[in-house]
Amino acid sequence: MEQAIFAAGCFWGVQFYFDQVPGVRQTTVGYIGGTTEDPTYEDVCYQNTGHAEAVRVEFDAAQISFEDLCRHFFRLHDPTQLNRQGPDVGDQYRSALYYFSDEQKAIAEAVMQNVQKDYKDPIVTEIEQAGPFYEAEDYHQKYAEKTGRGMCHVPYKAL
Repeated sequence: MEQAIFAAGCFWGVQFYFDQVPGVRQTTVGYIGGTTEDPTYEDVCYQNTGHAEAVRVEFDAAQISFEDLCRHFFRLHDPTQLNRQGPDVGDQYRSALYYFSDEQKAIAEAVMQNVQKDYKDPIVTEIEQAGPFYEAEDYHQKYAEKTGRGMCHVPYKAL
């Protein structure tokens, strides 16, 4: 299995979306990109940790490529919005892609450059090397699946 980490606003809907993609084996919501070790949801909501809400995606590269996952990522949110998605505002809702290898970085940059033509405004997605990923609390895992709510900003047409 390979992995990728995507931050595209509220992690509930992002997780639900990626759970529908063939070749994705497992998803986990959590926090990445900040300076606070073992942050809680409340810590992240106060916007003093630097972390983004994100989804770690474990996938079978024989069934879906990292490039295709990146295309899904750019489709499921508005990558031109800085530190927000839909009704959610704050740096924890930023658009970011965290890579695990130079090859993933190059692919992510190429996909972002390619999809820029689909947007009038510049894409503000951060592409950063993956650092520590802290799993979110249990009640956040598979939230949309458990509750039937939590799609947030993810458009149903994207699914």
